[in-house]
Order: sequence, then C-alpha cells, then structure tokens
Amino acid sequence: MRLNTRSIALAATGVTLALSMAACGGSSTTTSAGSGSADTASAPATSPSTDAMTSDKPFGAACSAVPTTGRGSFDGMSADPVATAASNNPVLSTLVTAVTRAKLGDTLNSAQDITVLAPTNDAFEAMDKATLDKAMADPTGLLSKVLTYHVLKGRIAPDQLAGMHESLEGASVSITGSGSDFTVDGGASVVCGNVQTANATVYIIDQVLMPES
Repeated sequence: MRLNTRSIALAATGVTLALSMAACGGSSTTTSAGSGSADTASAPATSPSTDAMTSDKPFGAACSAVPTTGRGSFDGMSADPVATAASNNPVLSTLVTAVTRAKLGDTLNSAQDITVLAPTNDAFEAMDKATLDKAMADPTGLLSKVLTYHVLKGRIAPDQLAGMHESLEGASVSITGSGSDFTVDGGASVVCGNVQTANATVYIIDQVLMPES
C-alpha cells in the first residue's frame, strides 16, 4: 500500500513537471507571437515612403478648381508640353491668351526642364488695368518680359523651391517657404503647386509677378 501511495506521488510529480514544461513551451510560443505583433506594430515605420509618394502629387487649396478628368486635369496635363497643357486648363485661360499674344507658345513647349509660375485668371484680373493694357499692347516687348520672368530654369521640385532662381527673362526670382506654403517675390502665394507637364513643373500663383524695369 505504501508502494502504491509512493507511485501515485511520483506520478503526480511527473504530471506537475510535464505541465510546467508545457507552460514554458506555451510561454515561448506567446513570446514568439508577441515578437510577431511587435513586427506588425513597427510596420508604420514604412509610412514615410508613403508620405514621400503623396508629396509628389499637386498640393494647395486651389487644386480643387482644376478639372478632375480630361486633358485639363492633372493626369491630362502631364501628357502635354506646358503651353499646350495650360491651354486645356480653364484656371489658366488668361495666361494662355497672354502667352499666345506674346508668341511664346512654341518657346515654352520646346523648352526642356523648366518651372513655370503660372498666374490664375483672378491674378490677371487683380492687376492694375493700366499696367495690364500697357503689357498687352507691347506683346513682344513688355508682355514677353513679364511672362518670361515667370519661367525658371530647371525643373524644380517642392523641396528645392525655396531660394533664388534664375528666370528666362534674366533676373532672379525669390521664393521663400517650405512644405506646401510658398511665397514668391514677397507677395504672390503658390495656390496649387507641383503640377506636372511633359516638360515642366508648374506652380500656380495668385499674383502676376513684375520684373524690375
């Protein structure tokens, strides 16, 4: 009888050890799963690359005024050279009229890697009428000078936009700011930036720039 009791005690001890080992094994499994969860939790660390992708898209409040489909949309503009692309965008119709009058369409379309600061229709309407009339009356002189001042050499990305940039007119344009908030020559604001065309990057602005005479 004593032997049976001892056998039972030993058996119980064996079961206890087995359960303890199983518990250790379960702990190891839990730790492994926890490690997997930690890996999953660290996944958002890849979000900067997603942010970098979205930063390649147009930005600014006025971008909502650009058509969502057709040749005047962002996708449509990306397939055409800049003067043609602008002509399909109703936001830039006055600029296109001025470019056509100054006979600069072919020049802009054939240029390689440029940046265009494109005033909106409202920007032209806000100009002093006498100044606008004077420019329009001198298409190959004053008007051409004003328009080429809006064209910068090189295709400039948003993260390189702040600084001094040489224009096709010859003078340099000053741009300050960062992110999606930029000011041009101390007054004009970029209202829709990083618009891509086949040969240019376009920043739509809310004022017409005037080079020093």
